[in-house]
Amino acid sequence: MTFGRAVAAAALLAVVTACGSGTTAGGGSGGKVGIDHPRADSDFWNSYIKYVPQMAGELKVDLMPATNSQNDVAKLVNNVQALTGQGAKVIVMAPQDTGAIANTLQQLENKKIPVVTVDTRPDKGNVYMVVRADNRAYGTKACEFLGEKLGGKGKVVQLQGALSSINGRDRSEAFLECMKAKFPGITVFSEPTEWEGSKAASMLQTRLEQNPDIKGIYMHAGGVHLAPTLQVLKQKGLLVPPEDPKHIFVISNDGIPQEFEAIRKGDIDATVSQPADLYAKYALFYAKAATEGKTFKPGPTDHDSTIIQLPNGLEDQLPAPLVTKENVDDKALWGNQVK
Repeated sequence: MTFGRAVAAAALLAVVTACGSGTTAGGGSGGKVGIDHPRADSDFWNSYIKYVPQMAGELKVDLMPATNSQNDVAKLVNNVQALTGQGAKVIVMAPQDTGAIANTLQQLENKKIPVVTVDTRPDKGNVYMVVRADNRAYGTKACEFLGEKLGGKGKVVQLQGALSSINGRDRSEAFLECMKAKFPGITVFSEPTEWEGSKAASMLQTRLEQNPDIKGIYMHAGGVHLAPTLQVLKQKGLLVPPEDPKHIFVISNDGIPQEFEAIRKGDIDATVSQPADLYAKYALFYAKAATEGKTFKPGPTDHDSTIIQLPNGLEDQLPAPLVTKENVDDKALWGNQVK
């Protein structure tokens, strides 16, 4: 089955199934979709950006030229105003500061313009759909992986994202809760990097100087943390194979090709594949559904995910598998498909 037919079938099934279903409300007639990309300094987000026009073509979405807010909530607000001024009937966005977007969401609701958010869930403000993976599961998977590799003892560094983001908080809190419950013999040093590679490098270097016996690293975002982390480890003579006693076990989040290559080399040990392709596909799928007046309900979907109820809308939690040397060459992983 071609991608286009598969999506059409998925759309039809979503309408008629009882759980995670979509029904038409008000007979919407379609319209332009405005989209703001959150940043262009991350390999993960650059991959997502490349998928967007491809998916828009396959889904026949009337997509407006994209804007990019460059990790700046003020730019995001201005971009959204520009897109709505140009006739956008739905907005797709990925707010990096999930607490600062509430007023804009309220303004869009007042204008009856639905919002689909990608990767992040706004703290307040109604959304039509959040397209996201279970970020708490990221932190738990990272904890369990490092805890087992270290035999429940030792020291690890958690290179956090921004704690102003629900993603940074979810990953961080779940990692710490899991460590406390399952591996109390492991000491965790948490470093808030604000999703910035330079901060990650500086913080990691300082921690390694103060604690040369650190044996594990959890990176919240390989797209910004991978290169600086590998550089610091290389400078300190710690970029060695897993069989070497000096090896520091590293697990990441994102699933970009660079992480896969690092796993193959033995430079890092695992990542959680955050589905850039599915983020683009289903963000636009739901945006188009919103222009057509469709609504959805909590429950399992036909694409191996689950729609959950939020206080301020719905969230489609897409699958995000753990990737290690055992499955890093799986062709189904988007990181092995992107060119």
